[in-house]
Amino acid sequence: MFRLNLKIALRNLWKNKGFTLINIGGLAIGLACCLMLMLYVNYEWSYDKQYKNLDHIYFAKLNIKFNGNIASTGALPNKLAAAALEEIPGIKNAARIAHGNGNRLFSRDQNKFKLKAEYVDPSFIKILSYNFLMGNANTALNDPNSIIITSSTAKKLFGDADPIGQSVKWDNLKDLKVSAVIEDMPKNQSMQFEVLHPWAFFDQINPNDKNNGWGGITCSTLFELRDNASLESINGLLKNFIVNKEPELKSYLYEPFLFPLKKIHLYNQFENGKVVGGKIDEVKLFAFLAICVLFIACINYMNLSTARSEKRAREVGVRKALGSARSSLMGQFMLESVLLSFLAMMIAFALLELSLPYFNNLLAINIQINYASVSFWSVLIGVALITGLLAGSYPAFYLSSFIPVKVLKGFKGNTRTLSFRRVLVVLQFTLSICMIISAIVIYNQIQFLKNKPLGFEQNNMAQLDLEGELRNPSKLELFKTQLKNSGAITSATEFAQQFTNGGSITGDISWPGKAADDNSIISYRSTGFDFANTIGAKIVAGRDFSPKFTADTSTSVMLNETAVKHMNLKNPVGTIITWGDNLPLKVVGVIKDYFNEDIGKKVEPTIYYYNVKKSNVLLMRLNANQSLSTSVENIKNISQQLNPAYPAQITFVNDGMEEKLQSERLLSVLSNLFGGFAIFISCLGLLGLALYMAEQRSKEISIRKVLGANLRDILVLLNKDFIRLVIISNIIAIPVAYILVTKWLEKYDYKITISPWPFLLALLASIIIAILTVSLQTFKVAKANAIDALKYE
Repeated sequence: MFRLNLKIALRNLWKNKGFTLINIGGLAIGLACCLMLMLYVNYEWSYDKQYKNLDHIYFAKLNIKFNGNIASTGALPNKLAAAALEEIPGIKNAARIAHGNGNRLFSRDQNKFKLKAEYVDPSFIKILSYNFLMGNANTALNDPNSIIITSSTAKKLFGDADPIGQSVKWDNLKDLKVSAVIEDMPKNQSMQFEVLHPWAFFDQINPNDKNNGWGGITCSTLFELRDNASLESINGLLKNFIVNKEPELKSYLYEPFLFPLKKIHLYNQFENGKVVGGKIDEVKLFAFLAICVLFIACINYMNLSTARSEKRAREVGVRKALGSARSSLMGQFMLESVLLSFLAMMIAFALLELSLPYFNNLLAINIQINYASVSFWSVLIGVALITGLLAGSYPAFYLSSFIPVKVLKGFKGNTRTLSFRRVLVVLQFTLSICMIISAIVIYNQIQFLKNKPLGFEQNNMAQLDLEGELRNPSKLELFKTQLKNSGAITSATEFAQQFTNGGSITGDISWPGKAADDNSIISYRSTGFDFANTIGAKIVAGRDFSPKFTADTSTSVMLNETAVKHMNLKNPVGTIITWGDNLPLKVVGVIKDYFNEDIGKKVEPTIYYYNVKKSNVLLMRLNANQSLSTSVENIKNISQQLNPAYPAQITFVNDGMEEKLQSERLLSVLSNLFGGFAIFISCLGLLGLALYMAEQRSKEISIRKVLGANLRDILVLLNKDFIRLVIISNIIAIPVAYILVTKWLEKYDYKITISPWPFLLALLASIIIAILTVSLQTFKVAKANAIDALKYE
């Protein structure tokens, strides 16, 4: 029986090539979109799943009162790891992780590279299961002057030579010995590094760090729990662990807690000390989008299959008259659907292979298909089978229900079936219209953030790490002077870190009128002279730091506007504030708020102070009258002359600002791309309904033409029903889309006001698309010869 049904199915598909191509095309596009999105969802979901003992590994996080709110940070006191390991039962291992200040220079002969390095306790490699290619994992970090490198780093520095025991020059200051080589980490791991230092080396280069109190939050901390340990009880013991050590911190809350490593990538957004989502929201959205696109494709198949009901009705009637059971006919139609689904899956897989490199490039990720994976092929076959059964279920039930006597006398459509098909079309277009509205709102929000005044001039602004000879104040001044004389820059200033990165915070600032119970946190940044002019920001009161005033190097500070409002200073310039036990500091200027760390969030209150020694980056305003390539070349040449041991790596601030919108742009591109495919498939479903209704009303249309109806009247008659369906879809979709986009916009402090235009545009676009799609079929029906439909009456 199966063989006979397969033969009949293949014959029917071959006989109706046009119908088969449309159906396979719609299903193939739906399956390709679904597979692509599910690969991305799986990639994000698989973050950090490579570690063997993952269920027992936790990052420590710290809840701290931040300007009246509870903020969660990954920075903790460096004393926590050892103390918790000793005093709290259930903790098996603990390790500190210091991320350092940017990439550092590593040299081997003529090979010089700036590499990402981490400083860790030896227990770090016991907790995390890295694959050691060379060296002994048990002793690799015992020597303070040893390092562990990745295989790609070993290739850069040593080529094909054996790196074990070989020396590498660190920062042109110290020789370190390679003790081990580990396998490169996959991109879907949260912790990425090229070099691992032992914590003892970190103590050598930062001797004062070990003297930090419990209030200093300077490093990340990783814990491994014992098999029978209770996370709830350990978090209970940790809650007051720090404030018990240093009670004065209680006003700042200072509550540490453990958070699973396996969730650290997806659940990275906290509010008032509780996790509220993060990347997981985006992953869920794309999973839902994948299901929607596939569901729309299945509905499309149902519509197109039942649209051919008149042509299959007589076949069903004859087969039933000859003794075929309904179950046999249902099996026949389901087999056709599954066969067509597998053909569509083959095309979808080919489309997936072709588009995957572009998708990886678009998202800057590395999704690869594991052809040796049994689970991958199982999912692929399972999706094709489920799609075939789902898409074929309704046509199978509907077509096999025909009564032989009625269909052999003359087929007449079922009004209930037509109503159900209309519901399917409404559902298709409702989902598609939601996608159109969401895509428009996302695009408008991105444009709003992109065009929002930043408060500084990001174009023609470059930055260079201060290292080697450029740490010498006299050499640095000479460097800046030569850059100006060459015409490469117009101004330059030192800054704490990369301009678009976050910075340091403190709760130890006091000002006139500060309440005794005020535990506000203030951000602080070190800078140099001519800061505001270099970044293109405006001084709204007072002045910038200047070499003309000797006090600026020791007892002067600047505030941003938010800090002035936060401190409630009526006349900020000249106000004396204190920072810890230091000398009184005088406010000499107020700088206008600028957005450089998070475009969509409010600016934090910030204090600026002059300190070249604590500044790690040189910000440079490039000469707009000179070509960019000439300026960059001049900077590199002068740097090579004054600081030959360190290759100059120049980065641009506008590139960093572009990265701030990367997540939003990704969401916009994917919603536009896959939403477009969903709309295209929906149009095929609308075309299916048009075919169906044209079959049902062919005689009616012919009679109307005989009685004198013109082409315009018939087109209006046929199109108005479809316009009604699209309007119903909009009535359902608009409030749903409004709720969705309003919820999405809540994460921004600065956001657009939702106007009626996206909804009106979606309404207009959907109506135009529907009219064009339906008119392709209705125009043909309206122009058809009336005799052809009436000659059998």
